[in-house]
Amino acid sequence: MTRRLHLAMLGFAVAVSGCDSLTPDPNRPASALEFPQPDRAVSEVVSNQFSNEDARDERGEAQQVMDLANIAPGMTVADIGAGEGYYTVRLATRVGEDGRVLAQDIDREALQRLGRRVERERLENISIKLGEADDPQLPSDSFDRIFLVHMYHEVTEPYAFLWRMWPALAQGGQIIVVDVDRPTNAHGIPPALLFCELDAVGYNLVEFVERPDLRSYFARFERGEERAQPENIGACSNG
Repeated sequence: MTRRLHLAMLGFAVAVSGCDSLTPDPNRPASALEFPQPDRAVSEVVSNQFSNEDARDERGEAQQVMDLANIAPGMTVADIGAGEGYYTVRLATRVGEDGRVLAQDIDREALQRLGRRVERERLENISIKLGEADDPQLPSDSFDRIFLVHMYHEVTEPYAFLWRMWPALAQGGQIIVVDVDRPTNAHGIPPALLFCELDAVGYNLVEFVERPDLRSYFARFERGEERAQPENIGACSNG
């Protein structure tokens, strides 16, 4: 175990000790009521229109993240919160004609813009799907990697979302989270809190890397032995 991963796990242990459930919010979607609501702020969804793709490429962001995630030709990958498709189109190039990329978002207009981009760039290995706040709407047993890049802190129903994502992973599949270590109301999430929320559903942390050059951290998760039952999931404390 690397020193960074060991330190991350120490932080995770602290976060787990604060897991507890909250009084249900009557304004939540009915499909999420069997799951706890998060004991933390949720960032507002920012514009999906990126004007800084060149700047991100100058840092080598997507290429380095794909390298860390071991993305290879022929893989099937989901890009959740795809927006304008910064990662989607680059993943499509990396997995090649024998691979597939599913771009998902809850913003219908963003997906329409992405669809036009896919047509314009003639990317035939990309599919587009509308998701829900508490359900990524992914097909079962399908994905080698599921990317959650700078979007997990915007998920309003993280426990329902993660629980319903579980079946979409293929054997040996992994969830890749790229985010920033700052409060969840400031478009980031502290690593210990991220670890706790995924562990509460049944995922295992397998790698954590801090990348100041990318202004982010990289975390990799796999399914554990079993998925927690919704009534047994406790909300992780952000205190």
